[in-house]
Amino acid sequence: MSESKLAGQYFDAAIGLLQRVRDEEAEAIGAAGALVADTAAVGGRLFASGAGHSSLPAQDVVYRAGGLALMNLLPIPGMVGVDVMPATLGSALERVDGLAGVVLDNSPARAGDLLFIISLSGRNPLPVEMAMHARSLGLKVIGVTSVAYATATASRHRSGDFLKDHCDLVLDSKIPVGDAELTADGVGAPFAPASTVVTSALMQAVIATAAGELAARGIDPPMLRSGNVDGGHDWNKQVMAEYGDRIFYHR
Repeated sequence: MSESKLAGQYFDAAIGLLQRVRDEEAEAIGAAGALVADTAAVGGRLFASGAGHSSLPAQDVVYRAGGLALMNLLPIPGMVGVDVMPATLGSALERVDGLAGVVLDNSPARAGDLLFIISLSGRNPLPVEMAMHARSLGLKVIGVTSVAYATATASRHRSGDFLKDHCDLVLDSKIPVGDAELTADGVGAPFAPASTVVTSALMQAVIATAAGELAARGIDPPMLRSGNVDGGHDWNKQVMAEYGDRIFYHR
């Protein structure tokens, strides 16, 4: 099988998943966008968090051209991408009881804020505890996960629960268990994951919905412009000055 054929199959698989999410999660995306708009409209703060590769869609909506300036990354030490050595340490930290509470208690998040928790499987202690603790603090929680894992795998949290069980709203990425779209002769394991592509698109769809919702309410959403476009830096500087009390990546 030629490499070009495999590439085409990967694109087809990713496009198929994107279409499923667009069609099957339309109502949930609309509700998530409304929650973001509700929070922003009353002065609340917006956070997104994920561990390992699930941190990438969270980072994708923070401080970027065309993005909502109010989105902040809630970083988890040792789990922002694959930034620790050995990389397996990050996976181990997701299973440490109590870490999520420590992260939240030492963050700027407070009652009335909104937190996206991104976890493909939603089965590890970290995302489950983060959702539980965030809600106990009075935050709204949107879980972004593959619901399929809850029926095909066992939870690693002592409660037996998954992330989806402790959210105000769940966005299902539809990613199949194992996160690998292709198989081929001579390749011993399934390969070509699509979770980052699909979950990032899902997050951007929510932010786009929120921007439209705020505009419909007569509120000009604070969007960032590209710094590589003339006037972009000045625009962003003004936005950050106006909304500085809700932006934590610029100090």
